[in-house]
Amino acid sequence: MASSRDRQRKLAREKLDRQLARRAAAARRRRQIQAGVGAAVVLVLIVAGAAWGLGAFDREPEQKAAEDVCLWTPQDASANTNLKDVGAPATKDLPTSGVRMMTVDTDQGGPITAELDLAGAPCAGASIAHLAGKSFYDNTKCHEITAEGALRCGDPSGTGLGGPTYTFYNENVPTGPEASPSASPAPGQPPTYPKGTVAMIGNPPGANGSQFLVFFKDFSPAQPAYPIIGRVTGGLDVVEKIGALPTVDNGAGAKVKPKTDVTIRKLTVGEAQAAPAPATGSPAASPAASPSAG
Repeated sequence: MASSRDRQRKLAREKLDRQLARRAAAARRRRQIQAGVGAAVVLVLIVAGAAWGLGAFDREPEQKAAEDVCLWTPQDASANTNLKDVGAPATKDLPTSGVRMMTVDTDQGGPITAELDLAGAPCAGASIAHLAGKSFYDNTKCHEITAEGALRCGDPSGTGLGGPTYTFYNENVPTGPEASPSASPAPGQPPTYPKGTVAMIGNPPGANGSQFLVFFKDFSPAQPAYPIIGRVTGGLDVVEKIGALPTVDNGAGAKVKPKTDVTIRKLTVGEAQAAPAPATGSPAASPAASPSAG
């Protein structure tokens, strides 16, 4: 029969074995955790390296998908036979800064040159450039000399109802002049549409197509309706000469039709370019500010 001392030794031995087994299991768990952490770190480094190689950490942000700059509303040429279908301009990747140079060659002299403002009226600039590229304006008549002091052009039908088979919304319509107590513009206030201003005119108002106005004298209406799209930079004397032509009835009771036909032989529009710096001491927005105007 085992002595009391032998039993104590046996129990101590079993206790030690259990402690050693627990220590060994704990060591295995530590090694497994360390191995897992190491593998995760390696995986993270591999993924980060691949992302860096693909440019994920480049300073330049990834370019967004091109968004629509302009929207063109289709018009039914079968409902309005004065419309001429030459397609529609693009809606994306259109310039929204700088200017386009427009040149108008008429049978009354010229050429008349103008800057189309792409920052204030990018859709008008895109539309006129598109139409010019399709020879839309060539050999068309400027069918009105308006009572407001502007030459109205851009309608191949010469009726005021013509244009392309799309329209676009107003851009850059100026605010009205501040009225004095006598309900007239305050003295010394600059005109809303200075001489040399180029503006769109829609039919109905707000539905712009191809028709535009070139003002040969200052105009300040109480409620402006024409979106300003640019300014004359050369040939303003030709516009003034045309504005002085006698007018006759246009067939609708308005004495606005030039007695002598005014024909656009050719209208061209150049590529977008940076806007020139305004002349020192001259307002940038004033069409008369250009030293070459007229």
